[in-house]
Amino acid sequence: MLTAAEVQTILDACTRLRDRLLFAVLYDTGMRIGEALGLRHEDLAAAEREVSITARVNDNGARVKTGRSRTIPVGTDLLRLYADYLHAEYGDLDSDHVFVNLWGDPIGHALSYRAVYDLVLRLRKRTGIDFDPHWFRHTAATRMLRDAVPLEVVSKLLGPPR
Repeated sequence: MLTAAEVQTILDACTRLRDRLLFAVLYDTGMRIGEALGLRHEDLAAAEREVSITARVNDNGARVKTGRSRTIPVGTDLLRLYADYLHAEYGDLDSDHVFVNLWGDPIGHALSYRAVYDLVLRLRKRTGIDFDPHWFRHTAATRMLRDAVPLEVVSKLLGPPR
């Protein structure tokens, strides 16, 4: 599990909005990395302030491990970061994936697990924090429980175990 200060340090160490958004999504929602890598723009509903996790086939191999879809509420800060990312980095790309290659080939293709783990290695060096993306899931769950979100609700938000 990560402390709030460690999460902030990791987010601050991200030099790209895409990378900051990825870890902010993991922290805010508690979703698995494969669920995040499979997100499509249609899955984010700004007006409803929620993100839908949908089981589907993805070119990058990302998947919803349980095969079940669910919806998770998100905060306005996360949605603002998503909008900033679309405006400043994503631009006019023709892709329905949220997290895509922006600086390495193939541009516009869905971000891979390998690319995320390469990013994690760079962030570990930059921050001195030993973590992996799954730690954000545990951190989110713990934060929700400490914020008095009922266990049944946390369980539903995180989805069934694999």
